[in-house]
Amino acid sequence: MVVRRRPQRGHRFTESPLLQLALQGWRSRMVGLLLMAAFLTLVARGFYLQVINNDFLQEKGDSRYRRDIEVSASRGKITDRNGDMLAVSTPMKSIWAIPGDARAMEVPQKRQLAAMLEMSVRELDGKIAADKTFVFVKRQVPPETAELITQAKFPGIHQEKEYRRFYPTGDMTAHIVGFTGVDDKGLEGVELAFQKSLLGHPGNRTVIRDRRGNIIEDVGSIKPPQDGKEIRLALDSKIQYLAYSQLKLAVSEHKAKAGGIVVLDAKTGEILALANLPTYNPNNRQHLSGAQLRNRAVTDTFEPGSTLKPFTAAMALDKGKFRYDSVINCAPGRMTIGSATISDAHPHGALTVAQVIQKSSNVGATKLALSFPPKEMWEMFDAVGFGQLPQLGFPGEVNGRLRPWKSWRPIEQATMSYGHGISVSLIQLARAYSVFARDGDLVPLSLVKTDEPVVHGVPVFSAQTARELRAMLEMAAGPEGTAPKARVPGYRVGGKTGTAHKLEAGNYANKYVSSFVGIAPISDPRLIVAVMIDEPSAGRHYGGDVAGPVFSQVMGASLRTLGIPPDAPIQVAEVGASRGKL
Repeated sequence: MVVRRRPQRGHRFTESPLLQLALQGWRSRMVGLLLMAAFLTLVARGFYLQVINNDFLQEKGDSRYRRDIEVSASRGKITDRNGDMLAVSTPMKSIWAIPGDARAMEVPQKRQLAAMLEMSVRELDGKIAADKTFVFVKRQVPPETAELITQAKFPGIHQEKEYRRFYPTGDMTAHIVGFTGVDDKGLEGVELAFQKSLLGHPGNRTVIRDRRGNIIEDVGSIKPPQDGKEIRLALDSKIQYLAYSQLKLAVSEHKAKAGGIVVLDAKTGEILALANLPTYNPNNRQHLSGAQLRNRAVTDTFEPGSTLKPFTAAMALDKGKFRYDSVINCAPGRMTIGSATISDAHPHGALTVAQVIQKSSNVGATKLALSFPPKEMWEMFDAVGFGQLPQLGFPGEVNGRLRPWKSWRPIEQATMSYGHGISVSLIQLARAYSVFARDGDLVPLSLVKTDEPVVHGVPVFSAQTARELRAMLEMAAGPEGTAPKARVPGYRVGGKTGTAHKLEAGNYANKYVSSFVGIAPISDPRLIVAVMIDEPSAGRHYGGDVAGPVFSQVMGASLRTLGIPPDAPIQVAEVGASRGKL
């Protein structure tokens, strides 16, 4: 028989001696102290991180939600001398995506977005398939399209403000203004030459974004953007249009490969017009070729031919060895130097120095040149800027070719006297003629508008020599000269033709560069116009026939545009000849 003991009444189960654990006094106190120390350590650490040194946690938090967004600065405008717009930035949008979120779009949404952005669904899929946290979907989207995308609320698709460059004058000013890339940086022309001034400085603003990249709070502006500086060019849009349109007509009429034209203000050295063909539309640069992009007036060189004869004559007069009316025997129209023979296009007998320029005699120019040592001739060419950079700051400008005088042979000095064996750019040639328009001094050229005329340039020839050369150039553009088609009704003009064979593989080919450079009005020169037509192939190739008429039309219309008063009577025959033209 089993006897069960009943627990005593009033004794609790939890007070059972078996459940009691007796600790020694010092051990309990130690545990308490350790727990207190751990608690104080956590409190101190929390106080240190959140109050004393909270930069670390703040940085970690900001890195996840706070962003500094760049605020684009508007690129500076480019205008002509009268304030007419040549280049301006218009606000656009860039569409970007968080690929991980954008892949959640359904097929109909992808089709809708692709249609809005004028791209294929396959192309869109290729962009959002990237293993990145950020990717551009399309740059420079019109604001109205961007607004439609915003309203559609495509997952993972976002947008930012940017700018696109617009060129109101298109292909007419393409080679002087240039263009920018998709990142708004200058790539050609004035856009590249004045990149630092035009670019401006972007600003910043701070925003809070959620994990999907959506801006939920604009904290404030750190730095406002500084827009780029406006550049006012020396270019005159009206004269530029005249020059471009007449060059285009001439290249088409003579079935030429290319052409270039420059108009300078003789008083200031400003470039009032510069045009080339072929050209391009900077607003739509798809399928461009290198030939279209080349600014031939600045980057290409050619043998100038007889347009250099006035410089040979000026040297002869300025050195005092010859006078305006000194007679030179040019018979029988040719001369032999070593194994080479120099010939005139039309044989002449005795000619004065003035007639050598009027009739464009190679023999006469050669005899003038060979009466001087090569060093003096080289120094004269160097003084007018040949073989040197024009120092416009223009992209791609070239020196041309002027070999050291010590290596010249007599035949080389002879051919350089009438523009062979030396190469120049059209802008160099136009600038060099300023010594005749400005009483013998050479002025620097300017792409930007200047406020005051250049009073004194670098002296090259005496004022008397320059005046006598102007008279010779007027004779060359007269009825008995080589360029009667360069005359301008109501104005006295002077200039010189150039017709040079082209060099190909070291040999002269049966191809020509036709040119004309002239000044007007002769009584008080204001403008210099230089024209070059490359490879005319419609039957005529002489500079007086091909380039002379372009000079006449551009010079006449430009003088009238500037309000320059006529300095010659207008003949009835001249009025009839100019009817129907600019």
